[in-house]
Amino acid sequence: MADARRDRQGGVASADADEHLVREAEKIAGALGRMFPGLCEVVLHDLRHPEHAIRVIENNLSGRQIGDPATELGLARIADPEYPGVIQNYPNRFPDGRPAKSTSIGIKNAAGEYVAALCLNLDVSVLSAVTLTLSNLVATETGHRDQPIETLRDRGARELRQAVEELSARRAATPRSLSREDKKALVRQLHRDGYFDSRDAAQTIADLLGVSRATVYNYAK
Repeated sequence: MADARRDRQGGVASADADEHLVREAEKIAGALGRMFPGLCEVVLHDLRHPEHAIRVIENNLSGRQIGDPATELGLARIADPEYPGVIQNYPNRFPDGRPAKSTSIGIKNAAGEYVAALCLNLDVSVLSAVTLTLSNLVATETGHRDQPIETLRDRGARELRQAVEELSARRAATPRSLSREDKKALVRQLHRDGYFDSRDAAQTIADLLGVSRATVYNYAK
């Protein structure tokens, strides 16, 4: 009798803990939705009740409703606790055909069972027009590719900037994000390669690395 009572109490405690997890996930879903209004649909699925799984839907772009059933991905998580916890940036489509980029995050309880899933569906069709506009804005004519018309900055500065960016890329970083030691090594390499002979080289390097001109000279020693 005592064992049965403990089992019942344990089951109630487990159910309460699962409900607490889902309630906490509701806060996250609401906050994410308010962060990206009109652009990203955020859906919280309660996988304990797959037949009416949708518990929260923010920025409703798919036309689904609270209480609608779980998707195929949700059912896969219910069937297999080893199913990947995060499926990131996969292509998707809304019911009306608009392209979407989706991410699904599974939420497990202490027993290792999926109890919920938080899904984000980004409407990339909204961004397509912006992308096209920016592409057109920065595009240049290529008809005179072999006949440069003019140079807005001296050639030495352009080559120096390219060298700094290439040396930084070898360290998987941007010039300003390099560590102090990497910046010092980069400056010394530029000095060995003769870039300090260019006009205003030290100031250009300083601007690129986000340090002072005096620091550049100090690194070059």
